[in-house]
Amino acid sequence: MPVEDPGRHEAAHAAHREWLLERLAHYLGHPVDDTVPLAECALDSVAVLSLYGDIEEEFGPVVELDELATRSTVGDLARRMAARDVSRRDVAVRAAFVFTGQGCQYPGMTTGLYLDSATYRGHLDEACAALRPYLGVSVVDLILSADAAIQKTAFTQPALFAVEYALARTLESCGVVPVAVLGHGVGEFAAATLAGALSLPDAAKLISLRAAFMEYLPPGGGMTAACVSPEEVADLLAAEPEVGIGAVNAARSTVLSGDFDGLRRIEAGLAARGVRCRHLPVTHAFNSPLMSPMVAKFEAAARRVRGSAPRLPFYSTVHGGPSRQPLYASYWSQQLTSPIRFADAARTLLDQQAPTHVVEIGPRPVLTPYLRRMGSPVCIPMCPRPDSDAVDLAGVVAALNAGPLAAERAGA
Repeated sequence: MPVEDPGRHEAAHAAHREWLLERLAHYLGHPVDDTVPLAECALDSVAVLSLYGDIEEEFGPVVELDELATRSTVGDLARRMAARDVSRRDVAVRAAFVFTGQGCQYPGMTTGLYLDSATYRGHLDEACAALRPYLGVSVVDLILSADAAIQKTAFTQPALFAVEYALARTLESCGVVPVAVLGHGVGEFAAATLAGALSLPDAAKLISLRAAFMEYLPPGGGMTAACVSPEEVADLLAAEPEVGIGAVNAARSTVLSGDFDGLRRIEAGLAARGVRCRHLPVTHAFNSPLMSPMVAKFEAAARRVRGSAPRLPFYSTVHGGPSRQPLYASYWSQQLTSPIRFADAARTLLDQQAPTHVVEIGPRPVLTPYLRRMGSPVCIPMCPRPDSDAVDLAGVVAALNAGPLAAERAGA
């Protein structure tokens, strides 16, 4: 379990206050008729002052948003926050970070936060600078231009890594330090970096090489999601050596991955049993035997990267539980063809760490429904609305500290 550093928390809360003041200043500089952002800004300010225990002292026990959505009130909020030495109340928050895997990306993801927050912008620029020597292009430019090239595996995986790394670091800068991390597939690279098992330069190199090798694998293969347990499909898989289990996300949520013809035969067998299947929009059969041709080449390249033992509890979706050993090249090559054991890893994390909150770190909420069905206390997707590129960072932070009801509202 990580040792809490009070000085780190004080610095993080100061950074959070600066982020809010920056946001307030941005809105105050806009025309008077810019009422919707102004109202949102006022609400953010109220949430944060409430978090710091100051709201009733400043405005009385009842505060209506309509009363706050004026330039004079928001300006007053800015001055009060700038003058106040805020200190967080003692709240026993134990947040686990869960990083989403491939499939949650979309052109323009997190553009709103990038333009709005200097903190997030700095972390995303840092990650993209580490990636650039291997990609030859700016991932930030791909994201901001809403370029469809972001859907190519060669760019998807590095872009997701950069976004998730930046989201997590930004949340840390607001005082939310994870007690444990878990990543779904590609999400393991950001999780390992947050846990101290990979440096940012090494993680950038690994994810870029992984994505490039995958992009240039021969085309073919696919993935299918089926409402079955692995045991219920074992007999059909036994007859198809080119198809395997790609992921187990819940007790009866299994992803099959491999050769197209083999998948069709398995789907027909499952349909005869009344089982629903759904094709996934992927470019390759990830986490399947069809990844084998790249394993040796990737592992040879990965040996040049120094893996370390995680400093935070790291829950591996390769092993289905905690991984305390250094994450060497063999781990990352094994990940290519191994099933993603998300259900096992998530249940073990919930049992062993007893988090009060689980934050899904990614541009679109994918894992939150599975976590809620597992009985996770409170799940908060960092980007709850896939049709919006804006992230309500202040709302997420306030929800993490305001109790279960507010947190569930933030993640709705």
